Amino acid sequence: MTPRREWAMAGACAAPGWRALRRRAAPTVLLLGLLVLPALSGCADGPIAPTAPEGALELHRPWALAEAAEVGMDPQALARAAQAADATPALRSLVVIRRGRLVLERYYDGTGPETPADGRSITKSVVSLLTGIALERGHLKALDQPVAPFLRDAGWTVRAELDGLTVEHLLAMTAGFDWPETSRGPAFYNAWVASPDPVAFVLDRPLAAPPGSAFAYNSAAVHLLGVVLEEATGRSLPVWADEVLFGPLGMVGAVWEPSADGRVNGGSGLDLRPRDLARLGQLLLQGGWSGDRSVVPEPWVDRSTHRGFTWAADGGAVGRVSYGLLWWVDLARDAYFAEGYRGQFLYVVPDMEMVVVATSALGGLLPPGEQREGVASLVVDRVLEAVP
Repeated sequence: MTPRREWAMAGACAAPGWRALRRRAAPTVLLLGLLVLPALSGCADGPIAPTAPEGALELHRPWALAEAAEVGMDPQALARAAQAADATPALRSLVVIRRGRLVLERYYDGTGPETPADGRSITKSVVSLLTGIALERGHLKALDQPVAPFLRDAGWTVRAELDGLTVEHLLAMTAGFDWPETSRGPAFYNAWVASPDPVAFVLDRPLAAPPGSAFAYNSAAVHLLGVVLEEATGRSLPVWADEVLFGPLGMVGAVWEPSADGRVNGGSGLDLRPRDLARLGQLLLQGGWSGDRSVVPEPWVDRSTHRGFTWAADGGAVGRVSYGLLWWVDLARDAYFAEGYRGQFLYVVPDMEMVVVATSALGGLLPPGEQREGVASLVVDRVLEAVP
């Protein structure tokens, strides 16, 4: 079983500006344990109330525009990135934010700023943000809280060997189910989505490993987490998201894919406008703040976007990657990102003060992996290279 370590708010007695934040050194073990969100006691002058980082944008306002040179980017390199975007097969949108200002925006094949993009598994990272808010507000008690009681109360049968399954296991992709989503691809995923009871489908799967002991990518486990959030908050996932996250950021027009159980697909069913995806990225750059309002707890932003595993995997064009809590971690660039099927990206690079959103078609002539690689290369080899 993976060792546990209590995680608490880092720097509770200090509040550096969001531009000064840097990534922590990667831990050597999977971080499991309690989440402590209130300010810690024991500081010399007592607990310090959180304050807004200096310069944090009010994200419900329209994006301000900027030329590349105004925000420290190479204009010629950015122009080359725009040309590369024009030549990237199946690309639907590209939005580039640097230092809180919109410097590049492209749309293709009849899409535009008001067209929701099907983010697929970007949904998972949004559910992570919603979980952090639920923890802060007391709807969930801790990361190590078992989820079986929520599911049983909602009417599902949960076998006893799943009593140790926790909120964190769902967040970290360590639920333990035998779940060949990555090896069998869309066929297995589609069988789950099309099942009459998607929750029962995953709960009935055998365990391949004890919960908490091994990483295995599992969209259905995140759907379970969405159900847990609904049971804990007493609100549907779309209503909870609008109330605590989308509404405060001025995000409208979110579209959720309905699930056969009368809920929504919390694993990969959310469509958002590309500019709104960029708002989520800028929110994270600002430590969860929009102006002087804390939308997502800053400790949660820090914890969920940090590497939580010792392993590193081949991320293709991205390079070496690992995982946090429903966020991928780019080890080469000290960055993190949300990614969806066939090349949907929300890329956040704190040291560059950069957010990049790229979305692409869900169908096309290219194989899924090749299409993904083309979009990933556009982001990391073209757009990011425009920052000297």
